[in-house]
Amino acid sequence: MEKKISIGVDIGGSHISSAAYCVEEKKILPQTHAESKLDNKKPADEIILTWAKTISETIEKVKPQEIRGIGFAMPGPFNYIDGIALFQTMTNKFENLYGVNVAREISKALGLGANIPVRFVNDAAAFAIGESIAGSAASSSRFLAITLGTGFGSTFIKDRIPVVSGETVPPEGMVYHLPFEKSIADDYFSTRGLLGRYFEQTGEHLSGVRELAEKAPNNSVAQELFSDFGKKLGIFLKPWIQKFGVEVLVMGGNISNAFHLFGDSLMEVYTESGICLKFNISELKEAASIIGAASLSEDDYYNQLKSIH
Repeated sequence: MEKKISIGVDIGGSHISSAAYCVEEKKILPQTHAESKLDNKKPADEIILTWAKTISETIEKVKPQEIRGIGFAMPGPFNYIDGIALFQTMTNKFENLYGVNVAREISKALGLGANIPVRFVNDAAAFAIGESIAGSAASSSRFLAITLGTGFGSTFIKDRIPVVSGETVPPEGMVYHLPFEKSIADDYFSTRGLLGRYFEQTGEHLSGVRELAEKAPNNSVAQELFSDFGKKLGIFLKPWIQKFGVEVLVMGGNISNAFHLFGDSLMEVYTESGICLKFNISELKEAASIIGAASLSEDDYYNQLKSIH
């Protein structure tokens, strides 16, 4: 029987999601989604067990003999080629997994044969790859995908392959670590950055960006913060968008849901500079990461990804 199903897995700091993906049809199979909450401070064996149980729920909904591989969208630091976790105390997540060969442990927990590979890709890259396959950038050869949420993720894509070196992209193809104002971009273009600035001006703690967005229609501080966010995001990204020749800027993450509040100030930066750029909010959302991870089962494509590391 031809193996045409790949399992895509998205690892977050507090949850895991998985689903089965049909390689031929380029779509997630209905009714195969599984999700579990997770405490990333748990011992390594408990984390692996939770991951394995969730993936098993997805596998049970398809024919196991049709599965060609399992792909993980995994946050860093991580040895993506060998499947070994490199999380440390400073990363404030999954510290107990440090040094664990996740590929081997997941294979063992699921009882997988040697013919079913378990592969890994950076979570921001997985999102971008998914968008390039089945999302709003599928027809674009050069685009930048960013995730605006707990952190500031980014991936520059050329012909479905992340670009991580060269003069047209920042080091490792990532922007989160680049200097911005008094710190780095990750501290400004993130949930904690937005909410932190709101607290500085009002003394009020908010639960998340959604609450800040709900205040915006009748709150001048919130309005100004979103406008400032869009303008400065545009200015910050502009040099790289020009260098790389970005055709489409794809946005995901929880802050992207408030695009109606910061989009105008973001787009204005490029309109005033005469830069032609399309702005797309991801419709796939988390599904983009699952699709991107699932695509790792394609040997030819995966070998291209390996070559860039």
